[in-house]
Amino acid sequence: MSVARLSDPIFRPLSGHITSLYPPQQIKLKKSSVLVTRTMKTNWKVKMSMVEQSPPKPTVDVKQFVDFLYEDLPHLFDDQGIDRTAYDERVKFRDPITKHDTISGYLFNIAMLKKIFTPDFYLHWVKPTGPYEITTRWTMIMRFVLLPWKPELIFTGTSVMGINPETNKFCSHEDFWDSIKNNDYFSLEGLWDVMKQLRIYKTPDLETPKFQILKRTSTYEVRRYSPFIVVETDGEKLAGSTGFNTVAGYIFGKNSTTEKIAMTTPVFTQAFDADMSKVSIQIVLPSEKDMDSLPDPNQEDISLRKVEGGIAAVLKFSGKPTEDIVAEKEKILRSSLLRDGLKPKTGCLLARYNDPGRTWNFIMRNEVLIWLEEFSLD
Repeated sequence: MSVARLSDPIFRPLSGHITSLYPPQQIKLKKSSVLVTRTMKTNWKVKMSMVEQSPPKPTVDVKQFVDFLYEDLPHLFDDQGIDRTAYDERVKFRDPITKHDTISGYLFNIAMLKKIFTPDFYLHWVKPTGPYEITTRWTMIMRFVLLPWKPELIFTGTSVMGINPETNKFCSHEDFWDSIKNNDYFSLEGLWDVMKQLRIYKTPDLETPKFQILKRTSTYEVRRYSPFIVVETDGEKLAGSTGFNTVAGYIFGKNSTTEKIAMTTPVFTQAFDADMSKVSIQIVLPSEKDMDSLPDPNQEDISLRKVEGGIAAVLKFSGKPTEDIVAEKEKILRSSLLRDGLKPKTGCLLARYNDPGRTWNFIMRNEVLIWLEEFSLD
C-alpha cells in the first residue's frame, strides 16, 4: 500500500509574529456581522410590510353552495345530470374503490354507473362543516341489471366537498361509506362490501310495505317504515307457520264480502316479548286499502291492525329460518344496536319473503326486524 508523504515546506513555521495577522480578520468579521444583522432586520420589515399589505383570503358564501347542492344533487343519475360548471376542471374525487382527478373522469364514472346499474340517489341533508367545506348525507341503491337475479347494492354515507375560494367552485369530493371502517382508496374492505352484496336472494315481485333506507352498516340497515295494515292471528313460534292458513284464508275470500285481496310479501311473525313466548303471524295488506274499506274477518281469532310504522333496524340473511337461527340473528342484531348506542325496543319480527315449498333454501330472503325507540341521522 503506497503512502503519500507531505512535503517539508508545509511544516515550516511562518516567519514573523503570527498574532500580527489576526486584527484585520477580526475587523472584517465584525463588519460582516453588522451587515448580516442589518440585512435580517430589513428583510423582516419588508416581510411584515408585505403581510400587512397582502389582500385578505377570498370569502365563500357557503349557504349559497348548500342551497345549490339541495337543488343539484337529486339530478345525479337522471337525464339532467349535475351542473358541470360548478366544479373545477381538476376536481379530486375519491371513494373507497374509485378515484378521478378531473371533472371529465368524475362525470364518466357517473355515466358508467347509470349504464351498469339502475341507481336511485336520496339526499338526506346538506350542511357546512368548515369555511370551505360542505358535508352531505345520502343513500344510494343500485340494481345490477347485468346479472340475471339483479342484486340490489345499497350504500349510505357522507360526502365531504371542498370549495376552491379562488374559483368559487368545488375542487374535491370524498365519499365515506357507513358499512366499512377503511374508506381510504383503494380499500379491500370496500371491495368486499360490494362483492358480498352480489349474492343471490329471491324476492317475489309483489308489493311490500313502503320504507326508506336511512343507513346501512356492515351488520344491519336502518329503515323508516310508512304505516301499513296487517291481518293477523296467534302463532306458536317465531319461525313457525301456525296460523298462516287462517290469515291467508282472509285474503283469499273468507271475509264478510268474500272479496279476494292481492297477496303481498313478506309474511311477518312477531314476538312481542323478550322471551318470544307471545307470537302473532301477519300478512300485510295492499297499500291501497284502509281500515274503512277492508271487509271484516269471518273468524273471531282474526283481526285487522294498523301498524303505525317508524324506525326499524333490519338484519338480512338467507337459508331456511329455523328457530335457533332466528334467535341467533336477533341476538346479533340487538347487540350491534346496543354497541352503536341505539335503543332497541322489546321483541322482534321475522320477515319471510318466499314460499318455503317452492324456493331453494340458499336463495330464500329472510329478515329480522327490531323497532327502535329513536334514531337521529347524523
